[in-house]
Amino acid sequence: MTNNLSNKLAKNIVSYRLTYAVIALILLVAIGLSGFFTNAPAQSGQKPPSANRSGQGMPTPKVEVMIIKPEMIRSWKEFSGRLEAVDRVQVRPRVGGIITKIWFADGQIVKQGEPLITIDVRPFEAALRNAEANLASARAQEQLAKTEIDRAEKLVKKKAISQSAFDLTNSNYKVGVAQIKSAQAAYTQAKLNVEYANITAPISGKVSRAEITEGNVIEAGGAAPVLTTIVANDKLYAEFDVDEQSYVNLFAKSQADEKMPVELILAGQTEPSHKGILYAFDNQINSDSGTIRARAIIDNLDGVLVAGMFAKIRLGTAEEVEKLLIDEKAVGTDQNKKFVYVINKGNKVEYREVKLGDTFAGKRVVLEGLQVGEKIMVNSMQRVMPEMVVEPIEIGTEQTEPTEPTEPTEPTTGAVTK
Repeated sequence: MTNNLSNKLAKNIVSYRLTYAVIALILLVAIGLSGFFTNAPAQSGQKPPSANRSGQGMPTPKVEVMIIKPEMIRSWKEFSGRLEAVDRVQVRPRVGGIITKIWFADGQIVKQGEPLITIDVRPFEAALRNAEANLASARAQEQLAKTEIDRAEKLVKKKAISQSAFDLTNSNYKVGVAQIKSAQAAYTQAKLNVEYANITAPISGKVSRAEITEGNVIEAGGAAPVLTTIVANDKLYAEFDVDEQSYVNLFAKSQADEKMPVELILAGQTEPSHKGILYAFDNQINSDSGTIRARAIIDNLDGVLVAGMFAKIRLGTAEEVEKLLIDEKAVGTDQNKKFVYVINKGNKVEYREVKLGDTFAGKRVVLEGLQVGEKIMVNSMQRVMPEMVVEPIEIGTEQTEPTEPTEPTEPTTGAVTK
């Protein structure tokens, strides 16, 4: 019985201790809540201080801003294409013979009229001298026939000769005139053959290698071989395919009497290195690919461009249009949305969703969301939040970097705690 009383007493003591512990815990929670409400703002509409607002102990952060202004820009589209020669000539012989001299080196730049290849000219010079002699003989025969016809005209009037004799003399004169023309043609052909034996550059450009070396006998006509090739290098064609939608949009923004500019970006380059103008579009759209063939003329003053090169081709509208542009650094991404921070009249940060278009020199075209004259923050997007008060500094007006926001100090509410 004594043991039972002892156990019962021990259980009562434990129960009392647990009750006291619970009461103490409740008192501690009540004291904490009392302190929280004591430090709360006196007015119900007042917002609690935070790092998002500039208050006591936190300096107003400086941020760089830009003012939205319209700019004149040109719309561009990029395509892939290849370079083709504007002028390309395969040099073939026009007379046959032995090649006696090659005047050019492989890859040399030649001008129109410069000598390229000489064929043994002696047979043609001999033929020219023979044709010259035949022409002189024909002229002498014609002169004699002319004298006889003049005498016959006088005699026939006096009826000293018959009409048939006069007709024969007149016929001989006409034959003499025809022989002169034939001899003249033979002389001209012989003279041309001498010129053809000295092959010159038909165009200015870059010459290829010599396909046939000195000492070889070549033939003219249909079996004439290609001696070398010349490609004009001062200008080249850039040929590329334009999709139907781009074709329509580019023409809708262009005037008929204005040329569309073209810029060329070669393989391994990131910026345009050569410029030109659009030369022509094809006369129909390829129904299989939905594209139309375009051709531009590119200046090659430095001689870097070579026919057959692959290149990126940027085609622009003929005229510039007014657009709103913002710096890429001012644009933030919120999932699949683009936004900027606008600094309103109270210098507060305002979140603004925007719709953007093409890129121009590190800037984006604003399609929707901003108006002319508004200020947007260019950097410090990670250091500010909407509704924060900032000190805007227009880009270019101050060289100092924006001030980093400091950690907020403990806010002072004016409430007295005991």
